[in-house]
Amino acid sequence: MILLRTALVALLLGTIPGSCIGAPASNVRASQSALPLPSARPAEPAPPVALGVFRLNQPAQQGSYALGWAPKGTVRLVIEGADVRFAADGRFGIGFGRDHQPTATITAFLADGRAVTDKISVAPRQWRIENLKTLRRYSQPSAEFQARRPGELAQINAARRMVVDADGWRQRFIWPAKGRISGVFGSQRIYAGEPGAPHNGVDVAGGTGAPVYAPANGVVTLAAASPFTLEGNLLMIDHGGGLNSAFLHLSRIDVKKGDVVRQGQLIGAIGATGRATGPHLHWGMKWNEERIDPQTLVGAMPAP
Repeated sequence: MILLRTALVALLLGTIPGSCIGAPASNVRASQSALPLPSARPAEPAPPVALGVFRLNQPAQQGSYALGWAPKGTVRLVIEGADVRFAADGRFGIGFGRDHQPTATITAFLADGRAVTDKISVAPRQWRIENLKTLRRYSQPSAEFQARRPGELAQINAARRMVVDADGWRQRFIWPAKGRISGVFGSQRIYAGEPGAPHNGVDVAGGTGAPVYAPANGVVTLAAASPFTLEGNLLMIDHGGGLNSAFLHLSRIDVKKGDVVRQGQLIGAIGATGRATGPHLHWGMKWNEERIDPQTLVGAMPAP
């Protein structure tokens, strides 16, 4: 019942991305970000941001992802009260959600019994907001949707709980598809003062059948056997370190659950399956429970 209520709320509040039904129009003028999107993050760069005993490879901001360096001798790493996976060399990833608070607390427990703590300053960003004077018109979910959605959500949640051995989280990511960006992360519609759900990924417009490639190394944790009600043909890849990608509305999926994929490998094709108004790729990313902006990992879309 909880899963069903969650699904109905998601449907009614319009959580489907920019080129999908019920989401912000792609031609709405964007607000300027408090900080510009960073350029594509190089793999294993020298850490420029000194917090104290910790280091990050770039300043933290809402919606962003960064690589970190834990102090030597760390045996346990805790961020905001939750344990975080880290590599043998002390490397770890960290993501900051769209509405993350201004600071994040990070603590390393060392082999000698000491605990060291730093505060990470998280810069705000301004988001694309569209204010409408009328209330949103809600539609009653169909009986088919209500019957199918709990099982679909169970598959998605199971995929996100998987722990895999992959190193994609520390790579320089690439765009999985090329084309016009038709929906941006964090955009939101306000209906007569009633906020809809923010867009949780980036949309790339393209023709049906256009190739989709793995943005980084990983393991396939979900490859939908048939189209989901909202996401259509859904593919999920875990990049390790708590970082995963979801690719929605595909016309086909070229890999299967359990496959190890390499950066640049063909994994599927753009489509308009599920709840979409036209062919496009919706690319969503999560670090643990935080939804993050894929553009902070890849930078601007390359010129054609």
